[in-house]
Amino acid sequence: MDPHTYLEHSLSVLNTRLSARSRSNPVGPSGELHPFITISRETGAGATTLGQQLVLRLNEGTGDDGQSWVFLDRDLLTQALLHHRLPARLAPHLPEDQIAETKALIGELVGLHPSLWQLEQKVSEAILQLAHVGRIIFAGRAANLVTRTLPAGLHLRLIAPLETRIARLADTLRCDRASAFMEIEKSDLARRRYVRSHFDRDIDDPHLYDLVINTERISPGATTRLVVAALHERLARLQAHPPVDAAAPAA
Repeated sequence: MDPHTYLEHSLSVLNTRLSARSRSNPVGPSGELHPFITISRETGAGATTLGQQLVLRLNEGTGDDGQSWVFLDRDLLTQALLHHRLPARLAPHLPEDQIAETKALIGELVGLHPSLWQLEQKVSEAILQLAHVGRIIFAGRAANLVTRTLPAGLHLRLIAPLETRIARLADTLRCDRASAFMEIEKSDLARRRYVRSHFDRDIDDPHLYDLVINTERISPGATTRLVVAALHERLARLQAHPPVDAAAPAA
């Protein structure tokens, strides 16, 4: 399945699931679990590879498309905007970095879009609502912090040595090592600033995650099996000891 077809299929699954949820309790009936996974990552640590393999593994034996798992990576922001009926062209105003605040402020002043705070609020609300729907793998946008009070979420942090990540990114982007290094520095700094400025947290704090995985030391296949096992264990514990309440945090 090519990327375009996969995205169309994923959006179709989400729309079906969201439509069904809108006709019932938005957070689901009492006791019903809606599992989801969030992936925070260092640039080049393999989040896309893991997300795609997790979808394949978790969808094994799932015949109903309405129950399929969906991986939202680069298209997460666009999906969040569309969910709130905001045009996808607003996505460039919401990178994972506060450096864009000046550009966003100019757009707000001339009436191009709502304030940066309002846009971030809507993105967080969309992530939270999608997490309530369940069976979604989020990558980025501090989804682990947005959904931190929902009990059925499993939160991952992927890391790898810098040299390994440079080699991977140079191969993916078909560029030289110097360019790959600059892209890693830029992206990692942007994500660190985003989490600090919007949540006042350190993205490298291991206490924010259930699993921190070094993808140089553990293969994608082994990582996939580890995550699936951890998720199943989490759900089994919740079924045995249901949480009293899982109130959603303010975005």
